[in-house]
Amino acid sequence: MYIFTTLAAYAAPIFLISSPILSYVDQAISMHRSRSSAGFSLDIPLIMLVASIFRVFYYPGAKFDTALLIQSFCNIFMQLILLKIALDHRPPPSSKGGDAALPFAGAQDGFGGYQRPYNFWRWRSPRPYWQFLLSLFISLTILELLIAPFQSVYSGYSALIGYIGLSIEATLPIPQLLSNARSKSCKGFRFSILASWLVGDVMKMFWFFTSTTAIPWAFKLCGIFQAGCDFMIGVQYLMYGDQQPTIKTQQGWPYSGGKPHLAGPYNSGRQTPTGRRTPLTEKTI
Repeated sequence: MYIFTTLAAYAAPIFLISSPILSYVDQAISMHRSRSSAGFSLDIPLIMLVASIFRVFYYPGAKFDTALLIQSFCNIFMQLILLKIALDHRPPPSSKGGDAALPFAGAQDGFGGYQRPYNFWRWRSPRPYWQFLLSLFISLTILELLIAPFQSVYSGYSALIGYIGLSIEATLPIPQLLSNARSKSCKGFRFSILASWLVGDVMKMFWFFTSTTAIPWAFKLCGIFQAGCDFMIGVQYLMYGDQQPTIKTQQGWPYSGGKPHLAGPYNSGRQTPTGRRTPLTEKTI
């Protein structure tokens, strides 16, 4: 047992630091070569970027293991590149293949047809994505400078920041999990990412519970939840593999500025190759 603990003490931090790059470089290269981000969830960069930014601001108050801080910076670096490639190679809404051609297909309307407020993280222009991330960083920086001098308040604020960031990170597999379940396919999702997630979960859990360095319970609890979700995606990969997605025709697809009773045959949107009418706000010229 001592040998495994010692090995994990050296190997786990190295793996955790390098995993953000090793996990997603294959996905980035694949999207760049195919010039398509179909099958890849844009929510993955969102979750990882927000969670990593929160973790960076959690460090001054928690002083957790330095390897986890370095991992956060590596995550931010890699996910910014991944987001840029995914946005550059997004298929248009009315492209051949319908919903299956959209990143995070099937989740466009949220849960149960619920549309995201202000179409959050579904913007067609790349600029709002970068504006949101910059605004988040500036806001947390200002809060850090204002609250840090008050130690009695700062300890609670730091813990809150940590739990928010790690809870967001724990939801990382959920968009891909739902996307796979709705399309009945894992096509477009790289096996290299899944393998790195599963191997990382094993090493991370062993290290979290055997390490002699400071690992807050927030990391352990959120890590357990994330490992369970990763395991379920592994089961989906065995069930569905790379088979073609099951495309379901959506009736009365909600869209900005439209009225539900106009979503039927009298809608003036043009017909797409898949038989679905394209909302006026998403026509391509």
